[in-house]
Amino acid sequence: MNTPLHHPQVILHLGLGSFHRAHQAVYLHRLHEQGDRSWTLVGGNIRNDMAPTMRALTAQGGQYTLETVSPAGERKYERITSISRVLPWSADHAAIIEVGADPGTRIISFTVTEAGYYLAPDNTLDTAYPDLMSDLEGKTCITIYGVIEKILTARMARNAGSAGPVTLLNCDNLRSNGTRFRAGMLDFLARRKRSDLRAWFEANTSCPNDMVDRITPRPTPDVAQRVKAATGWDDQAALMGESFIQWVIEDRFVAGRPAWQKAGAEMVSSVHAYEEAKIRILNATHSCVAWAGTLRGLTYIHEDMADPQIRQLGHDYVTQDVIPSLDTPAHPCPIDLAAYRDVVLDRFGNPNVRDNNQRVAMDGFSKLPGMIVPTLRDCVEAGRPMDATAMLPALFFEFLSRWHHGTLGVPYADGVMDPAVAHGFFATKDPLGAFLNDPMLWGPLAGHPMIDAAVRKAHLRVQQILNPKG
Repeated sequence: MNTPLHHPQVILHLGLGSFHRAHQAVYLHRLHEQGDRSWTLVGGNIRNDMAPTMRALTAQGGQYTLETVSPAGERKYERITSISRVLPWSADHAAIIEVGADPGTRIISFTVTEAGYYLAPDNTLDTAYPDLMSDLEGKTCITIYGVIEKILTARMARNAGSAGPVTLLNCDNLRSNGTRFRAGMLDFLARRKRSDLRAWFEANTSCPNDMVDRITPRPTPDVAQRVKAATGWDDQAALMGESFIQWVIEDRFVAGRPAWQKAGAEMVSSVHAYEEAKIRILNATHSCVAWAGTLRGLTYIHEDMADPQIRQLGHDYVTQDVIPSLDTPAHPCPIDLAAYRDVVLDRFGNPNVRDNNQRVAMDGFSKLPGMIVPTLRDCVEAGRPMDATAMLPALFFEFLSRWHHGTLGVPYADGVMDPAVAHGFFATKDPLGAFLNDPMLWGPLAGHPMIDAAVRKAHLRVQQILNPKG
């Protein structure tokens, strides 16, 4: 798998944002440091939405400085050199397609955010989104599906398919991310009437699931200032992240892979337990405290965690509802969930990371169904109370209410929300009822009486917490 080659095998990564550069690129950098240079990274972006960073990465030959900070405040600086080539952006994605079709490219990985997959609860494509429909109609190529279609078309055509099989590795915070991407891609190709490519895709690709974890705030100017002071390098692509890092990967690669396990990744037969713990405990709690903190007028996650009421919300949600859902007599969890909860809450409280509530609070329309509804569903099925989990959608509803009324205080970005639909909740006699009946947010649980009652009760508590004298 890791036999030295004259030319390194290539991982093409789509999405050179902060998370990839603080996470997957670091693991390959670790291997390079150990002397294993049999793989290299080539990266590009699907959208032209981070042009200054891309220019800086190009000028710096793909190199950049990563600052990490521990909960104790210890800062370390490291120049990451695993990206060998930064591809220029173009609307036709010519450079990306050329690299993706090359036989030396054995893995295509991507980080396009969980909102970028447009999936309905049954893992078919939700065609309500204009970007997706535009790609399906062949007018544009701006989604991960459209770009992968073009890459695989070129790969299949190259020398009658001699480019060979390729692994498609989803590195986003999406439950069963590889499985769900594969289902979405198959649906995309079926809707595009690409039976030839669909057959080739099924025969020549694998889509492993994986779980990724490292808190990586958007870089602020002071990061580059600290980097220059510490290293002397005027790095225009510097970024920072917490010292904690984790990557759990289903070991199912059709064309080889790097020896990531030598760099600290966990190669496993199933990531299910790890991803459920991470998505429900870390991701959902992260959103919970960000929504609550924003409503309290706070800016940073560590400020939220210094508020005893907000910290308690996260603790209660995990303790009362998530742990009983994930660790049952029939299906015991291999992870110490209480210990994991405590580590997560301590990570959130790191004042040196300075992770912004606005960043974490975004994309609630994909986070609510993906990260929170599953625990509510488990409570419904088991007939258990769900008061602690109900606080999360209640907080998001209050967050949306302030967004609607222009009193939120910060901009809100959501890749899948239809603003007209969200504003429409508040044009009804019962805005909370309209919210609780929205099928995009709740799927088959839309309007469920147990959830309706629990969230209404929780919303009253949210209002009491936010307005104790009201």
